[in-house]
Amino acid sequence: MLQIAICDDNIDELAKMTQLIDQYRVAKHLNCEFAAFANGFDLLYALEKGKHFDIYCLDILMPAFSGIDVAKEIRRQDKSSPILFFTTSSEFALESYGVKALNYVLKPISKEKLFLTLDEVLEQITLDKDDTIIVKSTEGLQKIHLFNLVYAEVMGRNVLYHLLSGKVVECKDSFASVCDTLEKFGSFLRIHRSYIVNMQYIDTIENHQVTLNIHTTLPIAQGRGREIKEKYLAFQMEEE
Repeated sequence: MLQIAICDDNIDELAKMTQLIDQYRVAKHLNCEFAAFANGFDLLYALEKGKHFDIYCLDILMPAFSGIDVAKEIRRQDKSSPILFFTTSSEFALESYGVKALNYVLKPISKEKLFLTLDEVLEQITLDKDDTIIVKSTEGLQKIHLFNLVYAEVMGRNVLYHLLSGKVVECKDSFASVCDTLEKFGSFLRIHRSYIVNMQYIDTIENHQVTLNIHTTLPIAQGRGREIKEKYLAFQMEEE
């Protein structure tokens, strides 16, 4: 699950950013949580207490402790998580590169501008992930980043890989070998003879079905409800 930090001393801007990111989460079926901070001190305090964020959205022009100052402190602990600057002034653009900011966006922030920026960030995060598989699809060899793979299913003699974007990659593979490969990565769980899911995208688990946060429901093999719940719980404990 992605963790996003939003920091802006302007309460109205902070509320707007939070609302837009929530709209993005829903529109993209993104498995994420976000936390809002009205100043950099509160954000850094959360980091000192062990909180980790995968993406930082920072206003630059904050009193006493600017977004650049906050970013420098973040970089002491976290060298790689993307930092996005949102500001009314372009005068700090050069400094933003000094803390390896991924993007620098001028306010006012529109829905279109934010969505495009977050698309770029998620693409970069995906590219930074080492976990990929190469599959021989009906369109040729394709690389699948496992961060983007929601679930796979067998249909007849074909295996269908369902990606976060909604794209489906179709391959003529043995489903047993596909499951063996995916289960080695730790985040995939075979819930049925026909389905294996990425546990990062599980929303709820009931005795007979799993609901994913892309609004898809998949069946659980008879008698395996308790086992599936226990494995999912163990996965979540490891993630924390």
